[in-house]
Amino acid sequence: MSLRANRVAEQMKKEIGDIIGKKIKDPRIGFMTVTDVRVSGDLQIAKVYISVLGDEEQRQNTLKGLAKAKGFIRSEVGSRIRLRKTPEILFEIDESIDYGNRIETLLHEINDQSSEKQD
Repeated sequence: MSLRANRVAEQMKKEIGDIIGKKIKDPRIGFMTVTDVRVSGDLQIAKVYISVLGDEEQRQNTLKGLAKAKGFIRSEVGSRIRLRKTPEILFEIDESIDYGNRIETLLHEINDQSSEKQD
């Protein structure tokens, strides 16, 4: 990814988090965090990775709420960041946090088992 795309991605991450937190009142959107934004090299598409607190149903509801608000979010980003064309926004659940938690749980289990064997 180019330096410019990186800068645009970082700025979008900050702005989208702010827009969702302060301007969107959709009850479907639960407690969520924008974890990462990846912008294509031509600045046409921005994948916004989000982490949602809650179960699978809460995640799906949040994605539906964000999909409905996508046009508003895109126009807000366009007015805050000066680009010739505002990238198309795609929202995706960031699975890396769940993956990290699962690894941590497994490591704790292994550690507990090895402690029991030593006793």
